[in-house]
Amino acid sequence: MLESDWTPPVEPPIAEGEVSDEENVRLMLRVKEGDESAFARLVEIHQNAVIGTATRMLGNAEDGHDVAQMVFLRVWKSASRYEPTAKFTTWLYTIMRNLVFNEMRRRGRKREISLDEPTLDDQPRDLPDNATVAPDVRSQQEELEAAIDAAIAALPEKQRLAVIMRRYQETPYEELCEVLGMSLPAVKSLLFRARAELRKHLQAHLEDEPG
Repeated sequence: MLESDWTPPVEPPIAEGEVSDEENVRLMLRVKEGDESAFARLVEIHQNAVIGTATRMLGNAEDGHDVAQMVFLRVWKSASRYEPTAKFTTWLYTIMRNLVFNEMRRRGRKREISLDEPTLDDQPRDLPDNATVAPDVRSQQEELEAAIDAAIAALPEKQRLAVIMRRYQETPYEELCEVLGMSLPAVKSLLFRARAELRKHLQAHLEDEPG
């Protein structure tokens, strides 16, 4: 496999939740044996979630794609050392965490999400069909989502990752503990502080935010 030739598959994305951990591990063990088709399948399953999370962490789609590429190349390179001692997604997201945090620290400063920059969600936003929504309502919804993205982007890196993985990936607390290397009480405290900060940033929009 040539590193410079890697591009995400073009097939319709598969939701992570539709694939069991047993299937992920089975595929990864085939990758460990050098099976490129199994690797392509894993990328197909997980690319949207990795790209979406990295995009939100770094603030724009181009950087999200770049880090996602590095994540999957690291998966390929690390395959010979892979052991199924944890959920596959825990292992995958730990790789992503390290690369995203390294990139954020390399920059040495926070980057704000540009409202002109397209973002990639791991799945479409849960908004009503534009054809049935009044323009003013649609504008309010888009403004709220942009405000939420900007507020999340202002959080410290661990808080930001925890919120993104809970909000967009519905990651269980136990898996967050492993990815972040923190105890359950520490993760819950981290999320409590993060949500308090988000409420401050989103005060003007809170009445529009679903409960």
